[in-house]
Amino acid sequence: MKITKLKPFAVSTIWGGQKLKQSYGVKTELENCAEAWMLSCFPDHECTVDGGECNGLTLTQLIEACGKGILGKRAERFADFPVLIKFIDAADDLSVQVHPDDAYAKQYNGGFGKTECWYIMDCEPGARIIYGFKNKITTEEFAKAIAENRVEDVVNYVAVKPGDFFLIEAGTLHAICKGILLAEVQQNSNITFRAYDYNRFDARCNGPRPLHIKETLDVTRCEPPCPSLPTCCKVDELDGATVTELLTCDLFRVKKAVVTSKYTAETDETSFAHLMVLAGEGKIECGDTVIELTRGDGVFVPAGAGSFTVTGSLTLLESRL
Repeated sequence: MKITKLKPFAVSTIWGGQKLKQSYGVKTELENCAEAWMLSCFPDHECTVDGGECNGLTLTQLIEACGKGILGKRAERFADFPVLIKFIDAADDLSVQVHPDDAYAKQYNGGFGKTECWYIMDCEPGARIIYGFKNKITTEEFAKAIAENRVEDVVNYVAVKPGDFFLIEAGTLHAICKGILLAEVQQNSNITFRAYDYNRFDARCNGPRPLHIKETLDVTRCEPPCPSLPTCCKVDELDGATVTELLTCDLFRVKKAVVTSKYTAETDETSFAHLMVLAGEGKIECGDTVIELTRGDGVFVPAGAGSFTVTGSLTLLESRL
């Protein structure tokens, strides 16, 4: 199979903005584009092949046509496609929320839990995220804060800037606040438990969006964030690119490549690679296939494709299993 450009699935929400439509090439008739699902096999939210002989196929159909070998050996332990990669544009605050681990998710709806990581692409001055709690509290104290509308008093706010990277492990209370554009790599799950949503009205629900208090209290670790995995562990200065290893875990591996002229890498039989263009423009070559790249593009490189080369001036987020 050849390297393949993918068209994202666009999602509109109460908090979504216009940047992905205006500056990142996402084409949609939706009122806003809160999220662009760049690598997705999630039902009814799949990305599709953009160009070439498989044009228009969903990612699931592409895998069926070419065989699961294009995902690599690391994917064999998962019954379903294991990751979901997005752009997120928060023009307003997201709800204060938490995601379950695999064990709880399996009992809840039979799906994956959700550990995720965020790379901050751009943000407004003063932008911040919610990341765990200011201090360790009991589940009962957290429940009381929810009941008394004091969630914002107990959470931990973190100021952010472009280039920041965060690991949000399952069970960590969190929220993306307004004015942030980020890239997210996560488990293939859409289970979100809302603890608090600023008491705002949502016309789509004709009232406030539903909260999930019992589930939130079931899964939330009521303490300051303490990721169990190191992030931003290694920087390689190559001839033509600077590559930063952002995260390596048993779920996914994430790198950032700042390409000034040329970046060469490869995929072996262990995993595919997904490249997402955060900034700049250039092209990628693999075998006899050449794809032009610009900000907002996503390219799937199948496992076993061998060497590929990216040239130009651009910043990439590279994800693998």
